[in-house]
Amino acid sequence: MRTDIFARLDREPEPPKIETPRMSRHRIALFGGTLAFYLAIVIAVLMSSWLVTLDWKVMLFRPYQQWPGIHAFLDYYVVLGQRGPTAVMVACWLGWRSWRQHTLRPLLTLGVSLLLLNATVGAVKYGLGRLGPHYATQVGSAELFAGGDIFPSGHTANAVVTWGILAYLAATPRARRYLSAMSAVVSLGVGLTTVYLGTHWLSDVVLGWAAGLLILLGLPWCEPLITRAEDWIFAARERLSARSRLVPAPPVAAGDPRPVPAGQPAVGETAAQSPAREPVAAGSRQAASVTTTTL
Repeated sequence: MRTDIFARLDREPEPPKIETPRMSRHRIALFGGTLAFYLAIVIAVLMSSWLVTLDWKVMLFRPYQQWPGIHAFLDYYVVLGQRGPTAVMVACWLGWRSWRQHTLRPLLTLGVSLLLLNATVGAVKYGLGRLGPHYATQVGSAELFAGGDIFPSGHTANAVVTWGILAYLAATPRARRYLSAMSAVVSLGVGLTTVYLGTHWLSDVVLGWAAGLLILLGLPWCEPLITRAEDWIFAARERLSARSRLVPAPPVAAGDPRPVPAGQPAVGETAAQSPAREPVAAGSRQAASVTTTTL
């Protein structure tokens, strides 16, 4: 019997099974409303509307000069929106859950969400090419199609998706509520921190929030793909395990006699010349053993 700590942890009661979210009417309505809001922000920036004017007002206000005392703390806090560190932290936790529950769904869901994040946010970033506040060239301009890559805010979208995955995969409604509130606070703080540091316009952050929320709301559409990927991985593992259990026959050197199966004549022997091989009863074996011992 295994007595190490991992064996004891593996025998602990399993948490409730993760319910797979479905695209309900409520979720579809939220997805449609968020998509409309996303497009409205993009159009407002493209038209250099009042939103761009607000961007410039906040930028010229220079929050990092107004409250310099919190600058050092926010330099560390903004790391909660960086993709590398946050993905590693969340992947460690979801990997632990995958091991405990004998499922790959948490890790696969995280991978799919990050892939969608890179594809969608990255395409808009490089497509619109907006410059950041520190590189702005003309007051009042939207600074679009100038070779930049800050619209929408990747820090903000990543914070929404990475920490929101914990709420998406929560096992109980209570945990889902708490984790949703936590991810909302963290992503809100990360977005406002980038505005404070002057690395993003306010509209970048607003669009980043919408971009991350769209990915979380649309994840149920990816659930069938995640299930098929998990089944394929487990099936591949079973095939590899079955192959490893097959013991290959020992190699025979050239010129050495090959083993002859029982009941077959050796090479060069006919069936009549080969000695008869008859089964020996258990009693006969015992008698022979007794006779040998007596002699």
